[in-house]
Amino acid sequence: MNRFWETKTLAEMSRAEWESLCDGCGRCCLHKLEDEDTGDIYITSVACKLLDLKTCRCTNYTERTRLVPDCLELYSVGFEQYQWLPKTCAYRLLNDGKKLPTWHPLISKRENSVKKAGITVNRYAISETTVKDVNDLEDYVLELQS
Repeated sequence: MNRFWETKTLAEMSRAEWESLCDGCGRCCLHKLEDEDTGDIYITSVACKLLDLKTCRCTNYTERTRLVPDCLELYSVGFEQYQWLPKTCAYRLLNDGKKLPTWHPLISKRENSVKKAGITVNRYAISETTVKDVNDLEDYVLELQS
């Protein structure tokens, strides 16, 4: 078994290896709010309009950054910016020198292990298309991201 994530840095990974790190939780697709005074990041239950809430995958992954200007192409963003990613995110974990969790599909060899572990957002996320005013995201704050 090729456990490339244990021998390569994120910068050394091929695009295919990089893409395989995504566990499909959908957490990075939730809208976040930043406190301008403290820099604290707050996660909301409101998901990007492109997130399929059943599969927790982007419905138009290849065009996402064109269709949603705020969507980031992680592959080309500096690693120092990964602190806004969920604590469970493989990109953040590996960048911080940590191991992948046992429920990660690359470890478990099961695509549904993320959902079984309760990591996906499909139980509580709502689409931004159902929110009356996206300026009221404070009403949907779930937690403080550290």
